[in-house]
Amino acid sequence: MSLKSDDPNHFAHQLNEPQLVSNKIRILDSTLREGEQHPGVAFTNKQRIQIAWMLDSFGVDQIEISPVVSHDHFEATKTIIKQDLRADILAHVRAIKSDVDVAIDTGATWVATYMGISDIHLSAKLRISREEAKIRALEVADYIKSHGLKSRFTMEDASRTDPNFLIEMCKEMNSRGIERISIPDTVGIMRPHGMYNLVKMVSENIDLSRSSIDVHCHNDVGLALANALAGCEAGADQIHTTIDGLGERTGIPTLAETAVALTLIYKVPNNFRLHLLRDLSRTISEYTKIPTPESKPIVGDSAYKHKAGTHLAAILRNPSAYEILEPKIVGNRRKIVFGELAGKNGAAYLLSLLGLETSKAEAEKMAKGLKELRMGDILELYLDERLESKILNDAHLT
Repeated sequence: MSLKSDDPNHFAHQLNEPQLVSNKIRILDSTLREGEQHPGVAFTNKQRIQIAWMLDSFGVDQIEISPVVSHDHFEATKTIIKQDLRADILAHVRAIKSDVDVAIDTGATWVATYMGISDIHLSAKLRISREEAKIRALEVADYIKSHGLKSRFTMEDASRTDPNFLIEMCKEMNSRGIERISIPDTVGIMRPHGMYNLVKMVSENIDLSRSSIDVHCHNDVGLALANALAGCEAGADQIHTTIDGLGERTGIPTLAETAVALTLIYKVPNNFRLHLLRDLSRTISEYTKIPTPESKPIVGDSAYKHKAGTHLAAILRNPSAYEILEPKIVGNRRKIVFGELAGKNGAAYLLSLLGLETSKAEAEKMAKGLKELRMGDILELYLDERLESKILNDAHLT
């Protein structure tokens, strides 16, 4: 039997068979808007401007920020717009004409408005009827268009809205040439197939050449990214993210996981500079004082850390055995952990690093000693290029 090892992910990609309506899935990053709604998070204007620059350098397509929150936010929005970044800067405001005026005063060319349209939002938050909500939303949409601006309208709580009313609202926005319609799962209630059905329903009822679809999915039960990707399979072409997934309650999809999933698993063409992901996470952690969990995918310290003996044995021969992409691609580093789970292969490698005899008998003796110490993990080492070269050379000699 022959082994196919030139691409370890070959058969997985065959099974995935990504089917996307759009050949390009875009990313809107909302760290400066949704991210600041995370409990305890508040950036300075200097930090907001730096974050915008870093996101633009990474390659996101749009960045949103709310100029109506405070005078500082207004000034930050105005300053970021003046930077002439490649990414679109969206001034995010309520569907109220006075809010739109604030956005216009920042020099924005994109205005993003939102309104809760589910019955629970209309009754508990806005205290207006469906018809009143529709009139208000359309008046604001027309007002934005009368100023020659590009616009996105967010159907807040779309996943819990009467489908007939949702479609009615989407058709109205579509007919007015609103460039983007956002379909959120505001409380994280959807399953991936449900999100697919929701976006499919919208996409089949509007002219996609006039209005594109965004998905904004919350992570209340951990399905945000899966739901967002399902929405893209149904016709959406932009996902909302934040760095490290910051946001209301448990947040929204993380920029790192979204970008890597689109690049590696969905094979979507993009210009993302993935090697900046770890630095983006570290910067946000520094600014927010919220530590990045070790086990956080892509950017966490344990994302490429290998410990179990059988894993170490394979990693020391070929890292692809337990890694789907090189850690340096996303700005991270590979680590190996020595301790009671290292096994004889890990023990042998540790002996070799110490310049000691690495025979089978010595390796087994070392492995037994590590177990009997019962101290758990006793040593962690970055597997840098020098050590990787040693592995390759040792394997060749063997």
